[in-house]
This record gives sequence, C-alpha cells and structure tokens, in this order.
Amino acid sequence: MRILAIDTALEACSVCVTEAGAEAPLAIESQAMQRGHAEALMPMLERVMAQVEGGFASLDRVAVTVGPGSFTGLRVGISAARAIALGAGVPAVGVTTLSAYAAPLVATGVKALVAVAIDARHAHVYVQVVAPGGRTLMSPRVTPVKDAARQIGAGPLLVVGSGAAMLCEEAKAIGLEAAVVDGGPAPDITWVARLGIAANPDQALPKPFYLRAPDAKPQDHMRLPRR
Repeated sequence: MRILAIDTALEACSVCVTEAGAEAPLAIESQAMQRGHAEALMPMLERVMAQVEGGFASLDRVAVTVGPGSFTGLRVGISAARAIALGAGVPAVGVTTLSAYAAPLVATGVKALVAVAIDARHAHVYVQVVAPGGRTLMSPRVTPVKDAARQIGAGPLLVVGSGAAMLCEEAKAIGLEAAVVDGGPAPDITWVARLGIAANPDQALPKPFYLRAPDAKPQDHMRLPRR
C-alpha cells in the first residue's frame, strides 16, 4: 500500500509518501510554521509528489491529521486530503495528533505511561494518556492542566507535545514521577503515515476532531434580519 500523509494541524506543514513495510519514505518534506499552512501546503505537495513515480495516480490511500489543533490548519489539510483522495479514487483516513505523538513512544516498548499534552491555551491542554502496549487510560479531552495531572493517577510518566512542560510541572507538583520528551512542534509525519496505513477507512474518517468549540463566535447582533 502506498500512502500520502498530510499534517497541517499544529506548528508545522508536513507531507510524505511511503509504502507499507518500507524503512524510509519515498518522499518527504516538513517545515515548522505557526501560520501560512494554506499557502505552503499545495507547493509542498507538488514538490513531494514530483519525486514519486506515478504521482497521485499511484496512491492507494491518503491520511491526514484531524486534530485537535488549529481550526484553520485542520481545514486546510483535511480539504486537501479529501480532494486528492476523490481525484485519485482512493480512501482518505483521519489520524489524531494525539495518537501520532504517542505512537513512536509506545512503539519503543517504554514501561511508563505516555501522556500527550497539546497546549489549548488559557491553562488548558488537549490530553490523552496511553499505557504500555497502547491501551488508552485517559480518552482524548480538553481540560485544565491541573485537572489533567490529577486525573492521570500513578506514574512514571513520559509527556510529549506542546503542553508537555506544563503538564509535567503539575504532575511533579502532586508527587508523580514525570519527564518531558521532545516530540517537536508537530507529530512525525512518517508516523501519521504509519497510523494511516493501519487505520480502518470506515471508522477513521477524515473530519475535524476539535474537542471544543472555536474561540471565535459569530456576531449575531450584526446579522441582517431575514425576510
């Protein structure tokens, strides 16, 4: 199976093409960025696919990060993934940023709990906790960082993601053994691809996984009355 993976959910724009069982991707590019995903993604896709024999027609599947993350970034990546999948006549699957951050740590066989914490601002985090072997102990949620630390239970704990330092500090404050793992500004795109290969297209749908409503609210008082 050949898969195209796309990530624009957090502070990077990343694309790769790989095949099931391959040790290295056929083509890959990633740029750290806080804004500008919409402008960066299409040229990046063109450069990456130009390195792949057969181009878009050779794909068997498209994977995309579905969140939690930036509302604008998610829409950019998901729209592109859906369009490419439709044009190529292949399935598109969604991969959460939380799973993509946790997967490489779980795959090493660590005995500690793995907590993914993404900064949701205002002292909140998007969080998920996974036990050794990959079993979910804390389902994905958005919660105050202090509450997240108390909900974890016992350690030891490895924490990854943009909110890792905050969660680790709170965990240590209540007596948990915890350490931060540098996972970068966004998940490793090759792990998005690996999870996309393993995903069930009937269940892992390419639609936004927000966990909370957007901060921006419509100004209802400015709307013109309908006749």
